[in-house]
Amino acid sequence: MSAILSADDLNDFISPGVACIKPVETLPVAPEPSSLEHEVFRDDGPTNGTAEPAQISLTDCLACSGCVTSAEAVLVSLQSHAEVLRALDSAPELDLSSTTSISSSSSSSSSPAPLLYVASVSPQTRANLAAACGPGVTEQQAGHMLEHLLSGPNGLRAGGAFNNGFTWVVDTNAARDATLVLGADEVLGSSPSGAAKPRPLLTSSCPGWVCYAEKTHPHVLSYLSKVKSPQALTGTLLKTTLSRTLGIPADRIWHVAVMPCFDKKLEASREELMDGAWDDTKPNAGSKGIRDVDCVITSKEVLMLAESRGIDFFSLPKTSLQDNAANRRVPFPDTILDQFLFPAPSSPARHRPSAAAGSSGGNLYFILQSVLAQNPGATLHTARGRNIDVVEYSITAPGQEAPIFKAARYYGFRNIQNLVRRLRPTRPSRLPGGRPIGSARRGGASGAGAGLDFAYVEVMACPGGCTNGGGQIKVDDEIVVARRQAASGVEANGAKPGPLEQKAWLADIDEAYFSAEEDDVTETAIAVKGHGDEVDGISPSYVRSTLAHWAQTTGISLDKLVYTTYREVVSDVGKSTAPGSKKKGADATEHVVQLASKIGGGW
Repeated sequence: MSAILSADDLNDFISPGVACIKPVETLPVAPEPSSLEHEVFRDDGPTNGTAEPAQISLTDCLACSGCVTSAEAVLVSLQSHAEVLRALDSAPELDLSSTTSISSSSSSSSSPAPLLYVASVSPQTRANLAAACGPGVTEQQAGHMLEHLLSGPNGLRAGGAFNNGFTWVVDTNAARDATLVLGADEVLGSSPSGAAKPRPLLTSSCPGWVCYAEKTHPHVLSYLSKVKSPQALTGTLLKTTLSRTLGIPADRIWHVAVMPCFDKKLEASREELMDGAWDDTKPNAGSKGIRDVDCVITSKEVLMLAESRGIDFFSLPKTSLQDNAANRRVPFPDTILDQFLFPAPSSPARHRPSAAAGSSGGNLYFILQSVLAQNPGATLHTARGRNIDVVEYSITAPGQEAPIFKAARYYGFRNIQNLVRRLRPTRPSRLPGGRPIGSARRGGASGAGAGLDFAYVEVMACPGGCTNGGGQIKVDDEIVVARRQAASGVEANGAKPGPLEQKAWLADIDEAYFSAEEDDVTETAIAVKGHGDEVDGISPSYVRSTLAHWAQTTGISLDKLVYTTYREVVSDVGKSTAPGSKKKGADATEHVVQLASKIGGGW
């Protein structure tokens, strides 16, 4: 289990499960004490030890629903700041200054093949780090600090076996704009895939929610949006473009994503988000493949990453690394995609989210604004649900009472459970002449989702949204407490911050999330004027043309690049899976508990 993950961090925790049984299912009935030692290791091989290692892959954990938490503990430990340092020290950095060095560089018996290191950073992480820095620090300034850490000469490049750093640090806001446009097209019927989706369409960018649906409520999978999340889309864009334009295999590109959520580690591990999903030329079609995102670290782990190299993150410059000509980034190998991923302040691709869009990406807000743009004079009405994390929206046209579009927001698993119950298919009554059991009783119509007349629902696992992700730095973390005490000059009294302090802390993160330099806002407003089809500062035509160029450049169909799939995960925990097995029901559960006790129990 990750050293920084505890039960207190899992605010989207659903239910505990038994300890992982894979390491002990084949243990003898009466093992010797020394044979009880089992270890979990990466796919690249076992560590030194006398006990036979138990190999548990990320896929194993995703295929078992014995545990349903915000992040399976084994998965979290396999992706960490230590893995980033290991990757940076595993091979020299690929030299992009010469095409000859790119094509000729290869591994030998004495040296590994050079790797191209790239990183992507979410705006929620930058906002969290800005709040940790203290009052007055903006999300953009925190992004500059991250860039100095990941790419600057005084950051990670100042140490390690090869003095490696990341060639590009990409803002996931670029891919987020693409997911907003693709999501709106999917809801409003202009999706390139042409496949009609049942209503309501549910957001799928939250991996905790997707994992929960796959394991416990497969009846909602047909409602999930097929559009990739910003993290996944960024990974696919980087791996496909760089591998095709530079002529190097995808396994020579190492991509780390910095995210606010432990569940993003789960997402990066999905087989649907590996190169086998888009690379038709791959010889080993049955292999696990190369991930589009090799590793995910959280906001907390950024500080641990810096500390591991003896770097004080908070002392890093808050100005852009690009201000120094010696540190200017290498241009991305495709000009159009370079402008898309690294937009200048005056570029139409540079977009700042509005406060009304929320801090979870703004999927719902963009769709509502798209409907309003298509219906001049229409009015948006908002109604709060049973709590602050449930909000319903309706749009009415002039002179009409019935809404032309309805949507909702459901945050937090308590509210999500109410949502999925309303989507459960109806069951026929066993009584003669009885009404169907299920959602039809509530809505008066028939079929799943009857009575739930939303066209779209934004679903997020964390109460409050993504800025409150499980991987974020918390108000009661030692580094935050120490910095606040140093700033105020008040000595520690031993009391932990309470709910009011936590609420204020989340407000600070949200304030940083929506912070912007006045010059940036002005230039952005000027840039998008006259573009013709802007929705909340985003030009759908610009995004669509960029995506079409990406597909043409890589020679891969757009559907394979931007869409993904989901599948039901069936657990055999507590069930009989072997033909003729006598362990059924409670006996099977007892068997699992006995197995768990061999390695010290569960949670």
